[in-house]
Amino acid sequence: MEDSGISSFWGPVTSTTELCEENYAYSSYIAEFYNTISNIPCILLALVGLINALSQRFEKRFSVLHISNMILAIGSMIFHATLQNVLQQSDETPMVWEMLLYLYVIYSPDWHYRSTMPTFLFLYGAAFGVIHFFARFGIGFKIHYIILCLLCVPRMYKYYIQTKDIAAKRLAKLFVTTFLLGALCWLFDRIFCKKLIHWYVNPQGHAWWHVLMGLNSYFANTFLMFCRAQQRGWEPQVVRLFGFFPYVKIQKSKKQE
Repeated sequence: MEDSGISSFWGPVTSTTELCEENYAYSSYIAEFYNTISNIPCILLALVGLINALSQRFEKRFSVLHISNMILAIGSMIFHATLQNVLQQSDETPMVWEMLLYLYVIYSPDWHYRSTMPTFLFLYGAAFGVIHFFARFGIGFKIHYIILCLLCVPRMYKYYIQTKDIAAKRLAKLFVTTFLLGALCWLFDRIFCKKLIHWYVNPQGHAWWHVLMGLNSYFANTFLMFCRAQQRGWEPQVVRLFGFFPYVKIQKSKKQE
């Protein structure tokens, strides 16, 4: 949206995407205030997941997955704070890299040629990063990202129907619920922006999208950690910190440690 009366530290907006929030409404250093700070919960949730993965010695793929969530949230903060075209890539490119990582985590247990999948996904991600930097895809980026998301659906559903643990199934349901709510917030913000700007209070749909997708990533990662622990015979349990916050607790045999 158009700038407020506050001067911009970063200069004119050059990004190809602008959300339904008044620019520089609170600070000359932050273009979209709520869209920037709404990434903080995403970083904290990813940090909690990372600590759990490291403390219980899960496979490195899960540590990398949580770190990628943090990188994506930080990149999103940088983009929304500046609204600069070159920094838009710090938001969009990590989105694709993260989905490639999810594809590896989800499908690698069934992949018999261990080196081919990570090699292909790494080269694909690197090529996309270079091409996207120069081509600056618009609608093509969104379509590409949706396709990557849809590729994850069949295997995630297979994990769900194979899992008998009620608490783990609840994680999967929370994963779907937060995604749908987040998508509704995103669409509401995009479609009705011209009306929202005249409301006394802007509901900040895109900021809620960030928060809900942070929860979505955490629930997805925790569910995948549970499923992988089952595959490895680590006797996983979904327990709740302070009776509320879910995480996976495992019990490895001495030979597995």
